[in-house]
Amino acid sequence: MQKKSLIEKLHDLQKDQKNTNHLPKNEMADIAKESNVSTSKAYGVATFYTMFSVKPRGRHIIRVCENQACHMAGSENVVEALKKHLGINFNETTSDGLFTLEHSSCLGMCSIAPCLMIDEHPYGNLTPSKVVDIIQKMKAGA
Repeated sequence: MQKKSLIEKLHDLQKDQKNTNHLPKNEMADIAKESNVSTSKAYGVATFYTMFSVKPRGRHIIRVCENQACHMAGSENVVEALKKHLGINFNETTSDGLFTLEHSSCLGMCSIAPCLMIDEHPYGNLTPSKVVDIIQKMKAGA
């Protein structure tokens, strides 16, 4: 059986934190020790990659693409509708703990711009009303 890498272990740890979607420092220290690396190295890895967070976040992470294709397709209108509906800005979490809004430099979905991802689910060809509908459906299912 192949041992898991530090990154794989950090992904597993973060997935286990369903309600806060982050890497608790004490458990990250345990993983560092188990992986035979320093705690500072594990912390460095966790803070380098944008898919990790050392601060608690919402149950669902909304990553908004900010590349040129999305910008040209009108992503700023989608973003404004999203921020208004959620009542938060980037790098903030809704008061109910459901959503955290984050930037992403590129999601690799230029053909369906403007786009975003919620957790691992991609959404494209977005409009302000489509993005509000998506969030309302997620809230209803929460």
